[in-house]
Amino acid sequence: MMTTAKICGLSTPETLDAAIAGGASHVGFVFFAPSPRNLSRDRAAQLAARVPGHVARVGVMVNPDDALVEQAIAAGQLEVLQLHDTPPARAAAIKARSGLAIWAAVAVRTRADLALAETFGGVADRILYDAKTPPGAALPGGMGVRFDWHLLDGFRHPLPWALSGGLDPLNVAEAVAVTRATLVDVSSGVESAPGIKDATKIRAFLEVVRDL
Repeated sequence: MMTTAKICGLSTPETLDAAIAGGASHVGFVFFAPSPRNLSRDRAAQLAARVPGHVARVGVMVNPDDALVEQAIAAGQLEVLQLHDTPPARAAAIKARSGLAIWAAVAVRTRADLALAETFGGVADRILYDAKTPPGAALPGGMGVRFDWHLLDGFRHPLPWALSGGLDPLNVAEAVAVTRATLVDVSSGVESAPGIKDATKIRAFLEVVRDL
């Protein structure tokens, strides 16, 4: 079983290059104004131009309107749209309009939360299990919060899936051992401060994943 990694919330050429050189299968660009990782169209275009063809560009959005989706796709040369807090019907509409692969984020705190994954059958191409952030949190993810990975024990996944939420170089090996995830997604776990990626941490994370 091979595990690959997405480095999310990249915003500088140096950290993007570290992710690519380290073997990331996906790189994530955030298009959500409240996030410290939010990209302007110009910055997204500059970064996208550095990504080789074997690495997939993922646009991360929170229940976006059509205008934002179109702007993000054009700027980021996106191949995948990762949607947070987006109802299945809206995700289906975005998929139909864009023609791109859809990853639907499912926020998890309890086993009951996993039921939401079923509602994306026939809509999403992948489920991203992420930790549910505290009530009133400004962001739906990227806050270093993790959930109990054992909640996935015995769960019949309706779609291909990825694991996110509080991963870092020190715990990703355990996370994969517990969940058998074949794709892991990290953001705050490879940062020196909110929104500031650390190339050394990115390399460390990818080295662990590569050795799994």
